[in-house]
Amino acid sequence: QVELVESGGGLVQAGGSLRLSCAASETSFIINTMGWYRQAPGKQRELVADITSTGTTTYADSVKGRFTISRENAKNTVYLQMNSLKPEDTAVYYCNVRYFKGNYWGQGTQVTVSS
Repeated sequence: QVELVESGGGLVQAGGSLRLSCAASETSFIINTMGWYRQAPGKQRELVADITSTGTTTYADSVKGRFTISRENAKNTVYLQMNSLKPEDTAVYYCNVRYFKGNYWGQGTQVTVSS
């Protein structure tokens, strides 16, 4: 079982920035893919961005140019720098990791962007 510890959510005004962090408890292997999903009230959970251990990234169209995902392989930690935040970015953000041991989710962190 892998535990994910998320931090960095909060309340910010439109145009502001937040940085999310997610640290995985895995210490013996480098996790293949780490990423962030989000779920707004009444909507399905959607991919925000993910990154492989070799640095290949994927972004949702809605966040391209505003969000940047990065990671530290040695620490199995992933970050999401969110700039130019919009009210429509308001959601619970979930960390996700995928590798040979399975697919794991964090508990979620609330991001609220006020207009």
